[in-house]
Amino acid sequence: MRTIPTALAAHLDGEATTVCHCWRVICADGVVLGFTEHDGDLVFAGTTYRAASGFLASDSEQGTGLGAEAGEVTGGFSSAAILEADVVAGRYDGARVETYLVNWQAPGQHVRLRVEEIGEVVRAGDRFRAELRRQTHRLDQLQGRVYGRRCDAAFGDARCRVDAEDAAYRREGAVVAVLSETLLRVSGLSASPDGFFRLGEMHVLTGENAGARISIENHVRGEGGVTLSLWLPPPLPLVAGDTFAVTAGCDKSFATCGEKFGNRLNFQGFPHMPGMDFAYGYADGDTVHDGRPLHDR
Repeated sequence: MRTIPTALAAHLDGEATTVCHCWRVICADGVVLGFTEHDGDLVFAGTTYRAASGFLASDSEQGTGLGAEAGEVTGGFSSAAILEADVVAGRYDGARVETYLVNWQAPGQHVRLRVEEIGEVVRAGDRFRAELRRQTHRLDQLQGRVYGRRCDAAFGDARCRVDAEDAAYRREGAVVAVLSETLLRVSGLSASPDGFFRLGEMHVLTGENAGARISIENHVRGEGGVTLSLWLPPPLPLVAGDTFAVTAGCDKSFATCGEKFGNRLNFQGFPHMPGMDFAYGYADGDTVHDGRPLHDR
């Protein structure tokens, strides 16, 4: 049950009120930002809530139970509050958002209405629209492991146990030419075999995208040089001269785990599980059913 402070409750019971909404945004990197729909900055609970953002809330529905209702906030890009580059780079993705009802004449009179997370962020000209998801949306996310033939560990994590920073699996290079939003000609990778960084990751070291991690679709060595294909365009356009580090890619198969990384003992999948043909099959005189693995790789 939500408890409304006595002073705020008395104000709300009056004939006229001076209330507005404020939003406290806690980003994944720990930075805390405050925004308000009021026409002046407000300060309470150690956070300054800026009016320059032009933040506005849309209508939203709130219900009981575990339903994953969602609302929205909109605002404009401003050098004093919201930077377009930060939105494009995904700085606010998954951020925690606390919504407050505040008496702007006495900001100490406030109550937290709800806690949500930022979901999809859409740009529209010089403005943005951010979806606010109730935290119960996490109940729709997969919990535990998936029983499948391919590995479900991330390359280089504690379950995989391969050192992704090992020089054998990591190279540094630079962008030579931008052929398209997702296709780059690069230097520094000519010593690696064709496809070695396919399904790997690019960590941008310099330029406007510094710090970004981008998934690699393919790595090809050709007569014109080495090219990297990206699954998605980077947050901001890459340019010639941007430097990066790339880590080897893994297709999560048992064969790749052994042949490319020598890591079969730590494979986090079930490569010998029977397929659908076997599951729907039946015993007959021509088939061996002695418990041996159906696949040796």
